[in-house]
Amino acid sequence: MSETCILSETDERGVATLTLNRPEKHNAMNAALMTEMRRAIAELGADDNVRAVVLTGAGKSFCAGGDLNWMKDQQQKDRAGRIAESRQLASMLAELNALPKPVIGRINGAAYGGGVGMASACDITIATEEARFGLTEVRLGLIPATISPYVIARIGEANARRVFLNARLFDAAFAREIGLVGKVVPASDLDDAVEEEISLILNCAPGAVARAKALIDYVSRHHGEDNYIYTADRLADAWETAEAREGIEAFLNKGRPSWRQ
Repeated sequence: MSETCILSETDERGVATLTLNRPEKHNAMNAALMTEMRRAIAELGADDNVRAVVLTGAGKSFCAGGDLNWMKDQQQKDRAGRIAESRQLASMLAELNALPKPVIGRINGAAYGGGVGMASACDITIATEEARFGLTEVRLGLIPATISPYVIARIGEANARRVFLNARLFDAAFAREIGLVGKVVPASDLDDAVEEEISLILNCAPGAVARAKALIDYVSRHHGEDNYIYTADRLADAWETAEAREGIEAFLNKGRPSWRQ
């Protein structure tokens, strides 16, 4: 029987939990995990009942990066095969990054290589004090290429130089220092910290949240006149939505909009 690499469960509030489910392999990524992850992301993105997504790992680790057997397979492929497999990972990260729901990374343990990439593609990241991190590709003669757009966007060029070039292993406090994670808590407080973020999201209009996420993506990649035009247009669009009409009316009349939980 083939393993189920991704578990997906949505509660009555519309909070979905995606769990990397290869605990015996420290949730290392292989082709099956990436395929299942892409399918789950597509399903959650299309489900209007989903308000937020929590990404975490089963067992003691978040994600240990690439699976050893998967890496051996890459070694046997020709150049075209390696590029195709790299694009599978690139597509998974791009789709996670663009998921039109806020994604909370529940970093419950070690995150290396591709695990750091997945954490970087989350909107909010919370790690336990025990979590450990590293981008160790250069030790193997490789580079953290596919994950680099998301990691560099998260920690910046200067900090990328600190951790890409020397395969440094670092703890959660250092991850917080360089901006890889937003908050570090004891393991016993992890669920409460995630729930605090969820409760804030559930007080916000889901369509507006999705549009705000798209706004961040566009503005971060453009400058000057492009942003001037884009942001004015998007704000005008927002004023014309049913959510804005409901939200403003509720605010003025001290009411409660339908999305607030």
